[in-house]
Amino acid sequence: MTLAPARARPEPLLRSAGFRFAALFALFFSLGAAALIGFVWWASTGALGRQTDTAIRADLLVLTDRWRDGGVPALLTAVTERLAEDVEDESIYFVTDAAQHRLGGNLDRWPDPARTRGLSWFDAVVDHGGAPTRARLAHATLPDGTQLLVGRDVTERQELGTLLGEAVLWSLGLLVVIAVAGGWLVRRMLERRLAPVAHTAVRFAAGELTHRIPVTAEGDEFDRLARTLNAMLDRIVELMSGVRDVSDAIAHDLRTPIARARARLEDALALRDDDLRPAIERAIADLDGIVAIFEALLRIAEIEAGARRAAFTDSDLAPVLADLAETYAVLAEPRRIRVDARLPQVLPFHGDRDLLAQAVANLLDNAVKFSSEGSAIRLSAEMREDRLHIAVADRGPGLPPGMRDRARERFWRGEEARHTPGSGLGLSLVDAVAKLHGGAFRLADNDPGLVARLVIPGG
Repeated sequence: MTLAPARARPEPLLRSAGFRFAALFALFFSLGAAALIGFVWWASTGALGRQTDTAIRADLLVLTDRWRDGGVPALLTAVTERLAEDVEDESIYFVTDAAQHRLGGNLDRWPDPARTRGLSWFDAVVDHGGAPTRARLAHATLPDGTQLLVGRDVTERQELGTLLGEAVLWSLGLLVVIAVAGGWLVRRMLERRLAPVAHTAVRFAAGELTHRIPVTAEGDEFDRLARTLNAMLDRIVELMSGVRDVSDAIAHDLRTPIARARARLEDALALRDDDLRPAIERAIADLDGIVAIFEALLRIAEIEAGARRAAFTDSDLAPVLADLAETYAVLAEPRRIRVDARLPQVLPFHGDRDLLAQAVANLLDNAVKFSSEGSAIRLSAEMREDRLHIAVADRGPGLPPGMRDRARERFWRGEEARHTPGSGLGLSLVDAVAKLHGGAFRLADNDPGLVARLVIPGG
């Protein structure tokens, strides 16, 4: 069983770039299509209205010319002729004298609204063909006072306009559905093309330095981006290898002369010269400290390179943590520091047990160093939502929030730690172990003191 790299968590919908692109596409598509449908509706209904007004205006001009040529009799004759020729029964005519007495036409009475002098246009309901009918009318007063009303039955035109309006509403509804579906497809396409990038980034960050973004045969912008990112990853691996090789070379090259110097000091120590003995012992201790620093650096480099993944096994951490608590309880006893362990009976774990034990030991060692005399240290562990939570809490001086992130840096030491033994690599190793297992290492306030938490996937 191998530890899978952590998956990239999906972004919340409103924060997703794919959702925003899809919403923008749907918005512009809807606006453009709505504008087009609206224009077609306006042009269709407007053309029918303009066609009706043009026909009425032409009738008015012709009938006015007939009145000029032969007076009212000629006007009435022309109206009668036009009604006879109106096969579709759409024309409306009404003629009265100056006293508003009906002279001719196919209306029995003057429709509302009220009459006005001169030429006026209005819509009204008239009794045309024995039934109320919507009509478009034009009223003109001739020079001798004769009132002339010319119009067209617009019932069918209005029904057609209603049908067009309903079609527009249905089209808008269908348009919204198409826009939403298109936006969803755009979002899915973006996610599908970007998913390999995110997956590769997660696996690369988890230590799989050979994983690369797959490149398709399409040769589009995403493929060009994939090639660019793959080249960047290759360059990162090359630089990391160079730094690692230099570090390894320095560590190995220095280890031999240091070991040789230590051996000579031990030989000198065997001469039993009481004056030189304290100095030689301090020199040996210093050399041991230098060797420990190099070994810690090499181990951190090995962890960050992912070389320890082969040692991952299933195990139970509960007895390991219990042994660590007992060991550091003995080490803390001279300063009257109590180590309390709150551990479950079983802690299933999949990973490198030795590395995790070293990480917890580093946390306990720091807690013992910085806790005040007579205080207590708490080591706790529990499984929550398939993740293992290990915490070491002390009652020492703690760390300000601004320095907690820096505590993971190599060789960084706070003001309280400058006069205590150590190299500043303990928390760096803890952080590297957490990342190797796909977890996280956090520092928090214990009010007073500090809480160091390791959160890693469980077994």
